[in-house]
Amino acid sequence: MIVRRLESVASIEWGNGLSRRFLTQSDGVGYSVTDTVVKAGTKSRLEYRNHLETCYCIEGSGEVVDQAGNSHPITPGTLYALDQHDAHWLIASPHEDLRLVCVFTPALHGNETHNLDSPDFSQY
Repeated sequence: MIVRRLESVASIEWGNGLSRRFLTQSDGVGYSVTDTVVKAGTKSRLEYRNHLETCYCIEGSGEVVDQAGNSHPITPGTLYALDQHDAHWLIASPHEDLRLVCVFTPALHGNETHNLDSPDFSQY
């Protein structure tokens, strides 16, 4: 059994916020669980070519926008799944941070970050 508390897990500055990595590849369960904060007012161009990701909003607000420009509001209680390695923009509200619990499969190594200065979608 694995039991962890927020204050004891690795915190990674991923580009536009903080990702607390509760489970990673070294735990051997086949998926990762993160508690991710997206800084208010930020826009992140993201793509996971090697992972599928599901996010569940527990605090704050924002939106996820697909490559076709379709916007999906995110508020507490909203789940979105990037089940096709979807390139997307993750946008946090200008007035509050967005907090998501995220599951990745296969599992993250745990030290991944994004390059948000690239003209392409940041990926890992």
